[in-house]
Order: sequence, then structure tokens, then C-alpha cells
Amino acid sequence: MSIRTLLCSTACAFVLAAALPVAAPAQGVPAQGAASAPAGEAELQAAITKSNAYTALMNRTLRAIQSWERYASWVDMKKGPTGKERYISYGLYSLYDVTGEIRKAEEAAAREPKLPEIDAAMLAYIKAYQELAPLITRAERYYDRKDYRDDNLAEGKALHEQMVPAAKAFLEQRARVDAMMRVYKTALDAQELAAIEQREGKSVRWVVRNVMINARSVIDLMPTNEKPIVDLKAFDAAVAGYARAIREMDDFKDRNPGKSLFMDSQASSWLGKLRDFSEKLAKSKGDVRRGAANDANWIVNNYNTMITLSETAVSFPR
Repeated sequence: MSIRTLLCSTACAFVLAAALPVAAPAQGVPAQGAASAPAGEAELQAAITKSNAYTALMNRTLRAIQSWERYASWVDMKKGPTGKERYISYGLYSLYDVTGEIRKAEEAAAREPKLPEIDAAMLAYIKAYQELAPLITRAERYYDRKDYRDDNLAEGKALHEQMVPAAKAFLEQRARVDAMMRVYKTALDAQELAAIEQREGKSVRWVVRNVMINARSVIDLMPTNEKPIVDLKAFDAAVAGYARAIREMDDFKDRNPGKSLFMDSQASSWLGKLRDFSEKLAKSKGDVRRGAANDANWIVNNYNTMITLSETAVSFPR
């Protein structure tokens, strides 16, 4: 399994309250950040609800990216299918039903807080997905049933001509809305932590959210097939931020002996693995392909375990 597929099928597949990646503003992306972050508790919860609706749709529609990548793994994108491909039987992945997620995202776009650029980008993303998804579904069935053996790939070639521009538009909209949401979430995450601390102090909820927000910052910088070389400076800064969150967790445990966080052991071990991974990356000048791919997979898999444990810690504190 490729690094890209692993990241998309695992790390991206979970929704937590205000748990999108934290990232610096992207060039050319409107910065709906601190200036448009909600001010009061009700506004904060409304913003988190909207964010979660958008995140749920983006997570669920990652399947379209995986399906397109599977198709691109065996077909010449410039020529289209010829019938001579060695792995034509790979076809495409079937898509998930996202009817409910689309409905909730569209409803969220119409609700407060108004985020004009992000709301518009999300609606454009939905439109691009709705144009691509039926084509992928037709192609998936076509190759799964081996219909190309009956029509000399006539439909396959026609679908290819339609899918290429639709996929390009979809991926462009995906990158745009993803970058916008990352910028916006920086302020939202910070405000959520501040609100929890104001209500409860540095409670179990605060400690867990702090750890997971910083963990997600690390995950957001993990390598992909398209970008196998890690930005070492940014990655080390994210790991340092995660280390500070772990020290906050340790301080909480020292103040509250016997208090279980469920995910504390896993979170601590994850930091050690991140440092090992960072060291290997430094030796390979950031190129994950040179001996660190297995570590990357371990990091992503264990991040997902931490998500499950963190939900338990917040839902059933003890």
C-alpha cells in the first residue's frame, strides 16, 4: 500500500470536534483565520458544527481520490485505455454514498457563521465531486464487469475523455478548500482550547484536545507519493509542538495521580517514534523513500489508535 493511500484511508478518515490539520496560511488563499474566528461560546460551537460537517464530507469523498489514483496506476493518462494494459483488471474503487454528508455540508454553508470564501469553495467542491462521481461509478462497473471485452474499449475510451477534465477540476477544488480550512482551523482550534480552559481549567478534555491538535499538525506534514520529501524544518517544529503537549499531559498526570487518560501511554510512545522518524529523515534529507516508509506507516496507524482512545478519554473520563 502506498504512503499516499495509507494517509488518505486512515489518518484522513476520522472526524473529531475541531480536529482538522493546523497549517500556516497557503499562498493565494484568503486567510479567514483569527479575524473571522467566533467570539462567544455559542458562536464557537456553531463554527465547530460547520467545520465538522465540512470535514465529514471531505473525509468521505477521499474515496474518489483513491479511486482516481488506482485508475491512474495502470492507464496512460495521455493516451487513455488501450486494452493492452497489464493491470487493466485493477479498474477503479467503488465510491461511498455521500448523500447525507453533502446535504449536511450544503445546510452548513447556509448557516452561521458565514465564511464567504470557504462556504463558496465548499459548494464548488461539492459540484465538482457530483460531476466526477457518476463517471467513476460507471467506469468502476465497466472494468469490474470486464465490459471492455465486448465493446473493444469504446466506452472505456469515452469515459476516459470525460473523467480526465472532471478529475482535474475536482482535485483543484479539493486542494483549494482544504487549504482554506486549514488556515481557518488554526484560529478555531486555539479558541476551542481557550474556551475549554476558561470553563474547566486544564482538564482531561483540554489535555486530550491539546495533544490531538498537535498530533494532527504532525500528520498534516507526513509524506505522500506526490510529495515524498518532508519539509524537515516544519516537521521538527510540529514535533516540538507535540512534545510540549505531551509535557502538559505529564503535568496533568502529576497533579492528578491515578487519573486515567486512556491514550497517555500511546501518545508518549508516539513521540518517541516521531523522533526516530525525524532522525531517519534527517539522514535521507527528508526523503521518506530512503528507509523510513515503514516508520511512516506505523506513525499513521498509531495516530488512528490515538484518535479512538482520545474519544474514550473525553467521553468516559475517570
